[in-house]
Amino acid sequence: MATETHDSTRTTCCIVGGGPGGAVLALLLARKGVDVTLLEAHPDFDREFRGDTIHPSVMELMDELGLAERLLEMRHSKVRSFTLQTPTGPFTPVDMSRLKTKYPYITVMPQTSFLEFITQEAERYPNFRLVMGARVQELVEEGGVIRGVRYDRREQDGSHSNHEMRALLTIGADGRGSRVRRLVGFEPIKTSPPMDVLWFKLPREEGDPEGVLGAFGSGHGAVALDRFDYWQAGYIIPKGTYPELRHAGIEQLQRFYAELVPEFADRMGHLQDWKQVSLLSVESSRCPRWYRPGLLLIGDAAHVMSPVGGVGINYAIQDAVVAANVLAEPLIASQRRLVDLNPSYLAAVQRRREWPTRMIQAFQAQVQRRILAPALRSKVPFKPPGFLRLLLRTPVLRDLPARIVAFGVWPVHLKD
Repeated sequence: MATETHDSTRTTCCIVGGGPGGAVLALLLARKGVDVTLLEAHPDFDREFRGDTIHPSVMELMDELGLAERLLEMRHSKVRSFTLQTPTGPFTPVDMSRLKTKYPYITVMPQTSFLEFITQEAERYPNFRLVMGARVQELVEEGGVIRGVRYDRREQDGSHSNHEMRALLTIGADGRGSRVRRLVGFEPIKTSPPMDVLWFKLPREEGDPEGVLGAFGSGHGAVALDRFDYWQAGYIIPKGTYPELRHAGIEQLQRFYAELVPEFADRMGHLQDWKQVSLLSVESSRCPRWYRPGLLLIGDAAHVMSPVGGVGINYAIQDAVVAANVLAEPLIASQRRLVDLNPSYLAAVQRRREWPTRMIQAFQAQVQRRILAPALRSKVPFKPPGFLRLLLRTPVLRDLPARIVAFGVWPVHLKD
């Protein structure tokens, strides 16, 4: 029979969400001597259809931490360019090979491996604590200041325990469906990009290429991400058309995907049921305010990114770097004196990250409006727009898309 227990503990910084942003921030704060507790709602880091891309800006951060070479010893592949197969021939909008960086490529590595690597590194510091299976239920608020969280945890023996984690600062890094954001009552401003994505698995066979495959046809598109043991396949459709496709049957999805990626036609039979398919309803949003006294949101909790360019992980980790740069010293001072953190430091994090976030979302919106939306509405074969082909032939401008995807609009680095 399940039993219920209660306890209360204290930490300086409680980070809710063990994704890339939360895990990297926990490591950076722990390195600086901040007492930090990372709460992850799931019992492990293994999640289907998580992003597996580590961009050059993140690899440069790993290099600054002295971790890049060890990270690259783990199983991975490198993607130096992204080529779309179109009815009019191959088209390469992003080529990182010319970028001036030690890491002119996207590192493709299972996010599970990356998160385990980062948290194992953080566990070298005695002031770091990781709690798995911790589902936040409430915020602790006193006098208008967030003082921590209450969470429940199901133990391995089946017992159920309730906990209170008191903290000088609580950070919501719990993704696009952020519970912390809902609990604090922040409403993001949402836009609705013109597409949705269906994700499913396809078997990998000997002789398959490595990295990323992509194709665009008449009114739909396809992507395939190399997961070493299988392909994570994505089928891009106009927003809102999933019910119609589902009504037509799984055979319709098999046929459409095989038309776009004919080299996978012989393995589409492995997709036999809609239960094997996950729908990602694509959205983009940004909270007008990212903080309250005692609380800060970062990553998708503060701003959900469209999948265009795959920059969501990149931006969450950049948020983490800026937060660590701004907050580490004030948190240590507050930790020593047991006084509240001045909210001006939280405002400074939003101020430094809000402009780059607005800029990249504007860039994504332009790609969606001028390229993806026309392509998904069209009944004729997709043809890259003339302005984009001209940009990619202009030496001064041709690397701009690659730079934006690799580093965002404002690269960040660790504070000495």
